[in-house]
Amino acid sequence: MNYKLLIADDEPDLLDMLGSYFRKCGYEVLSASGGEEAIRLAARHPDLILLDIGMPGIDGLEVCRSLRDTVACPILFLTARVEEADKVSGFAAGGDDYIVKPFGMAELEARVGAHLRREERQTGRSEVKFAGGLVINYSAAELSHRGVGIPLTRQEYRIAELLSLHAGRVFGKEEIYERIRGHEGEGSSAVVAEHIRKLRGKLTAAGAESPIHTIWGLGYKWKS
Repeated sequence: MNYKLLIADDEPDLLDMLGSYFRKCGYEVLSASGGEEAIRLAARHPDLILLDIGMPGIDGLEVCRSLRDTVACPILFLTARVEEADKVSGFAAGGDDYIVKPFGMAELEARVGAHLRREERQTGRSEVKFAGGLVINYSAAELSHRGVGIPLTRQEYRIAELLSLHAGRVFGKEEIYERIRGHEGEGSSAVVAEHIRKLRGKLTAAGAESPIHTIWGLGYKWKS
């Protein structure tokens, strides 16, 4: 399968280098030199997005936030920022990985491949119905309540998927973070609580009772 990558960076030389490298690796590449162009090209359904944070105008964080309502593919940030707060902001915006410049091309391609393989492992699962009219379609990565879809960010869906597939089991924040990010991810597990807060809010807004319970001092579980 030829995967389609969207690469967005305002440095022309880096954009050309990345595009050339990934094309040689067998990828189809869409190149964007700014945030507005990245948003427009995202409509062509890339399998993964490499997104520079420090672009002028609409920066990478804003691009990510604007895409997360409609785009479910992995988004990997490319940036020179190394502060913990910047990493947390990137993950909270809906990013899946945080790759600090300068980076090796082989390592970057390995991370891209790891995220794409993880996507493939999500396919082939069936639709499961839960109490109160809540349904998760694992093949389509969709959650609905009484036939009405509930729009989730990528990380919100992954948390729902993880907890629901292991209903009744308690997961700590660190373990949830590792499961939904992968061991190659960087950042902090503190963002997990914010993802769960937003997920619960969306379930409630859709008229569903949240099956995610807090076990104080231990973590979270999906009510079995």
